[in-house]
Amino acid sequence: MAKLYIVGTPIGNMKDITLRAIDTLRAADIVACEDTRHSRPLLAQYGINAQLVAYHKFNEAECARKLVDFVKSGKNVALITDAGMPSVSDPGAEVVGLCRTEGVEVESVPGPNAVATAVALSGVKSTGFVFLGFLPEKASARDELVRRADGAELPLVIYVAPHDVKKTAAYLAGVLGDRKAYVVREMTKIHESVTETSLASFECEERGEIVLIVEGARRENELLALTPEEHLRRYVEAGMDKKEAVKKVAAERGVPRNEIYKLSVV
Repeated sequence: MAKLYIVGTPIGNMKDITLRAIDTLRAADIVACEDTRHSRPLLAQYGINAQLVAYHKFNEAECARKLVDFVKSGKNVALITDAGMPSVSDPGAEVVGLCRTEGVEVESVPGPNAVATAVALSGVKSTGFVFLGFLPEKASARDELVRRADGAELPLVIYVAPHDVKKTAAYLAGVLGDRKAYVVREMTKIHESVTETSLASFECEERGEIVLIVEGARRENELLALTPEEHLRRYVEAGMDKKEAVKKVAAERGVPRNEIYKLSVV
């Protein structure tokens, strides 16, 4: 039975394509591309000669119908974007949604992803992150999105055009205050770089593909207003093992563990 395949493609280095992605694209009857001119060199390098169809944000709804009809007629369709995974700040969601509605099978062939690559390269420490894609152009929508996302107290990951990056940093500084920021540029390419900076004193090279990562908000720990003894007692009275309580208080107050340990044996 024919399917729609969602295929990840390189975000820079052409060698960053999976063997499964190559096999899928070679077997496809039709490859739907965000920009056929951009995709041709990649497809040619791996001997992929399928019929190409342009599928982009300006014809997404209309072309989604066409792609679903291709699959229903028995043709395997592979959907790719200029870089990375379809539907992640790129076209793809429309046709996937239509396939789900009409019972057409969709299979994912995952590949490179700029968001995960940028977070890994930055070294930002967190249990997660909030991906915002490109910020809305409308000021009210942009403000609402940023403030709501910042409530998660996680790093914010944003796609930014190089000519907008300094303006975006200044805007974020006004909304969020000064924060540490990482500018990840040209991932997997020759000039790949990570610049550690801050929103208020922002510096970076304004060229190439850019992902901006902003450190998450830090909630003020109310226990820091207590004395170290009271801080420790709160955790112990809450049922925490004394050893773990000592470790936690020391970490939260940024002091050597033995200082807090002395309080526990008084």
